[in-house]
Amino acid sequence: MPFEWIAALRFLQEGRMQSLLIIVGVGVGVAVIVFMSALLSGLQANLVRRTLSSQAHIVLLPAEEVARPQASSGHDAIRLQKQAQRLRSIDQWQRLRDRLEAWPEIAAVSPAASGPAFAVRGDASKAVTLLGIEPARYQQVIDLGGRLTAGELRVGAGEAVIGIELAKDLGADVGDKLRIRGAQGEAETLTVTGLFDLGNKGVNARNVYVGLRTGQTLLDLVGGVSNIDLALHDLDLAEDVAQRIAAESGLIADSWIRTNAQFVTALTSQRVSSNVIRFFIALSVSFGIASVLVVSVVQRSKEIGILRAMGATQAQMRRIFLLQGGIVGFLGSFLGSALAWSFLMLWRMLARNPDGTPLFDIGVEPALVAIAAGGASVVGILAALLPARRAAGLDPVVAIRG
Repeated sequence: MPFEWIAALRFLQEGRMQSLLIIVGVGVGVAVIVFMSALLSGLQANLVRRTLSSQAHIVLLPAEEVARPQASSGHDAIRLQKQAQRLRSIDQWQRLRDRLEAWPEIAAVSPAASGPAFAVRGDASKAVTLLGIEPARYQQVIDLGGRLTAGELRVGAGEAVIGIELAKDLGADVGDKLRIRGAQGEAETLTVTGLFDLGNKGVNARNVYVGLRTGQTLLDLVGGVSNIDLALHDLDLAEDVAQRIAAESGLIADSWIRTNAQFVTALTSQRVSSNVIRFFIALSVSFGIASVLVVSVVQRSKEIGILRAMGATQAQMRRIFLLQGGIVGFLGSFLGSALAWSFLMLWRMLARNPDGTPLFDIGVEPALVAIAAGGASVVGILAALLPARRAAGLDPVVAIRG
């Protein structure tokens, strides 16, 4: 074993209590960082999953109709009258669908005919959003089948799937019939084949899913679709992909990031505050290591002087104390990882929903532990720089005498 390693380990063993306390301190700091990072990642993933449970990553809509100039009398300036936006189909949507399916960033493409309608059952009447879908495609964008509380996802001719809140308002259940009337007056009686709960009360009270052909007929969009829903492999690329699609197709492309701008801002602020907290934890750990090693230099000045007098170079003395800092950080990181894992197991046992299911999924990624371990070791070495320079700069004669 090299001389520097022998001396560093001997110094740590001689000050066992100091070494143990600083290793525990580093371990607690690493445990807080790992636990907080895992908890924050799990919480944010859960919030994003809940937000997107009833929403596509990108929604493509027809471009807005342009305002037309309105004639004016005399020398008055021409006044632009804003064009009323009506329900329209996306031009050549089949070709666009096939083209988008070839994009590597896009996981699924689902055309839909959606628009306002009325659901009537007996004396009850509710304004709803009618969505004509192709179930196989739509299921790849939004897991509607996995959110059914009763019945099945079947939207053939004369069939519909409605939300649990709408079913409550209309007094309907699986197997009951209701009448859907579109804004243009087209109406059809449908049988309820399933009830869903997408975790959003407004969506549960508003959305009615029917087959694409049925939706096209009721919304007077025969052969057309009003929007195309997209699912991406990487959620963070939603805005970039949306801008590319809008530039190439001329359509309106709304990403979930733009639609939920305040929510995304809150997540970003949460990440920033978490990084600030982690920085100050690492800073406090580094000051703890530095203070212990400075005390060690003062306490062992005679030993350092003897080693220098016996031929130890300044570089070797620096390496001895840098090794001490690295060893303390490395051992503290392992202790911290074990503590973080214990905290997470305790969290999983205590943080549960009333039905006994976990509040949200949370786990420790190996990469996070590796980064924390490496970071603690680097912090330990950096914190040891000042004590190492001081130890290397001691004059052997003065150190032995004093």
